[in-house]
Amino acid sequence: MSFNPDRIPGVPVRRVSRSFFPVLALVLPCTVMAQGFRGGTQIKPGESCPPGTTEVRPRSCLAPEGQVPSIVDYRPKSTLKVPATMRMKAKFPVVDFHGHPGGPQIGSVEALERFGVQLDSINVRLMLVAGNVSGDRLTQGIALVNQSKTMKDRVRFLTGINFGGIGTPGWADKAVAQMEADKKAGAVGIGEVGKGFGLSTKKADGSRLKLNDPELKPVWAAAARLKLPVFIHTADPQEFFRPVDYTNERWLEQSLFPERRYPQDRFPSFEQLMAERDSLFKANPQTTFVAAHLGWHANDLGRLGKMFDEMPNVLGEMGAVLYDIGRQPRAAHDFFVKYQDRILFGKDSYQPEEYPYYWRVLETRDDYFDYYRDYHAFWKLYGIDLPDVVLKKVYYQNALRITGVPMTGWPK
Repeated sequence: MSFNPDRIPGVPVRRVSRSFFPVLALVLPCTVMAQGFRGGTQIKPGESCPPGTTEVRPRSCLAPEGQVPSIVDYRPKSTLKVPATMRMKAKFPVVDFHGHPGGPQIGSVEALERFGVQLDSINVRLMLVAGNVSGDRLTQGIALVNQSKTMKDRVRFLTGINFGGIGTPGWADKAVAQMEADKKAGAVGIGEVGKGFGLSTKKADGSRLKLNDPELKPVWAAAARLKLPVFIHTADPQEFFRPVDYTNERWLEQSLFPERRYPQDRFPSFEQLMAERDSLFKANPQTTFVAAHLGWHANDLGRLGKMFDEMPNVLGEMGAVLYDIGRQPRAAHDFFVKYQDRILFGKDSYQPEEYPYYWRVLETRDDYFDYYRDYHAFWKLYGIDLPDVVLKKVYYQNALRITGVPMTGWPK
């Protein structure tokens, strides 16, 4: 049977030229073959392939042969050959605004000395302990650090807010008095105010404590007066508030840690929490707020930029969202340059071997490299290659500016 290119069904004859015949002869067999895959399933435009299959040609789905690995067992080795720039130390000294060192790091003077050696190995000059503690625990921690000749200027503490009893007479006065005492003792900020605030913390009457509750107004006013930045962690990634199905890109993490799920019949929605948070920030324009984890908007830099534009009293800390920064290198580069005065370096969990991933993303132009935790990100990262002037601000200048820690001895 001969093929006549002028007789293609549904195509007007006047639009078909015989000069296209060699191309059509190559393309059409592939199209026909796509319709005849072994055990293949045809779908309609806009439909998803059935479970266990994947789209191999437009609207044609096929199941793989053999045993299919689970998501945790599939670990392909990249064949890409590109330059790799390993950064064990940051290019400039760093303030970790979101530090959670524990007893092995700050439990004794001897531990502090060892901690200093670790920090030197990655070029973290100052660690802010964001433990949300106050009173005796805070003063004991500060006193211990001050006993170390080498570490007393390298570890600073944020004070905390005890929400217990809020809603009872005199709560705000007591909270403000404690804040003033902690500032006098040496605290340089407030926080990390944990994610329970807004999600699960209750008032004295048993109702949920909303982030923008007016009874908190005296506390935020005192923070402004005392020049203490408020470091606040609101909610968790938006995917934690969605059904845990196979379209959820945080499926593995929530399957490993089911306590990170926030079903809507038990918790406020992500958007409700964001609305309360933004209301809090706008209602207290004299208070400096730092949104932990870039407000969980690193996956939506347009939204984060809008927040910065509308709320000049707000900064963002980048701990534990490197997986979003590194998968959009061009957009992230431009964002960091534009908002270079509003972003703080932070790591969150203290694991010294993980810091170099941050240096590599922020300082290099490297392509397609692994993130340090597979369950956070199954995709690869890229370097965003920030200019030195931006790195200095993100690494230390912005943090020193808002905490009032002296800049003596830091690079210009």
